Amino acid sequence: MARIVSNFFISLDGVVERPDQWHFPYFDDEMGAAVGHGVERATAFLMGRRQYQEWVEYWPNHAGGFDSDFATFINSVPKYVLSNTLTEATWQNTTLLSGDSVAARLREIKEQHDGEIAMSGSTTTVRWLLANGLLDELRLLVHPIAVGSGQRLFEEMPTYPLRLVSHETFKSGVLNLAYVPA
Repeated sequence: MARIVSNFFISLDGVVERPDQWHFPYFDDEMGAAVGHGVERATAFLMGRRQYQEWVEYWPNHAGGFDSDFATFINSVPKYVLSNTLTEATWQNTTLLSGDSVAARLREIKEQHDGEIAMSGSTTTVRWLLANGLLDELRLLVHPIAVGSGQRLFEEMPTYPLRLVSHETFKSGVLNLAYVPA
């Protein structure tokens, strides 16, 4: 059975929005290895509507460059999109999940896959997964920077106790943390 694992680049003050504006000075071989390890374990990918709409504009047409390995992965892996507003998903290997039975459908999808169903970003989706008992692990790459403003991972939600299951400090000062629901 697959596990749903969410991954975030996050600042010390909890901001996850626009990591392209603050993340790259901290990216090094250690972080690259951690990100690559997560991709290697992924047998499917889960995202919310906003992320899907951003990524479908970029990744299907992307070739070459430093992130060509990720392009190959994301274009070929089975993808699942949670949305009650999209009417179709046109990206290859993409299934749209909507309506009242999404939680039940995700439980079925977990049964159909091995490894990990990875996520990156999609704060609304992560909060929904936590509320429905579907998130198996939360991985955070905590950057040693206070961004000050922007969307935070945990905004306007109930309390969810988490248990730290692994931690690592990179030379850059980034913390690689993994939590599971307590």
